[in-house]
Amino acid sequence: MMYSNAGARMYLNRSERARFLSLSEKLAAADRLFCVVLAFTGCRISEALATTVDLVDDTDCVVIFKSLKKRERREFRAVPVPPSVIAELKEYIRAAGLEQSDRLWPWSRTTGWSKVKGVMSAAKIVGAHASPKGLRHGFGVNAIQCGVALSLVQKWLGHAKMETTAIYANAVGEEERLIASRMWG
Repeated sequence: MMYSNAGARMYLNRSERARFLSLSEKLAAADRLFCVVLAFTGCRISEALATTVDLVDDTDCVVIFKSLKKRERREFRAVPVPPSVIAELKEYIRAAGLEQSDRLWPWSRTTGWSKVKGVMSAAKIVGAHASPKGLRHGFGVNAIQCGVALSLVQKWLGHAKMETTAIYANAVGEEERLIASRMWG
């Protein structure tokens, strides 16, 4: 859903996403990278928390997530991230002395959620969209705005059905104008 039952937007727009990422730069490495990975991959918070060192692939510049929604099938998906994110992750792993099977963030879901909410609050992002799920939805909307094929967005988000991914094309306001403007010129 892109909007709550009360009509509130459920995704971060570009300026909110930029503020979130900017403020996350002030955090300790583990917290910052957690926020950056959520914002740059659109993964679910539980998928980020389950990510182990061996799922950071510096050869292909991807972070690999085990889909926790499809537990009965061992399903993985690789999401590309900027080389700078991979370099920072590798440095964090080295500095923390993490081993191949170690989780990157050995926190509870509540701790991870609180860290994201803290950055949202500092960035003055309030409302239903000020959450890890809002970051996930913001990733989907941003990908559509940038002209990423719906099939790739579906793959990166780990959606089983295209109909689920298609909701990200329902952005309105500035986002809808950005999408529409590609037809005007």
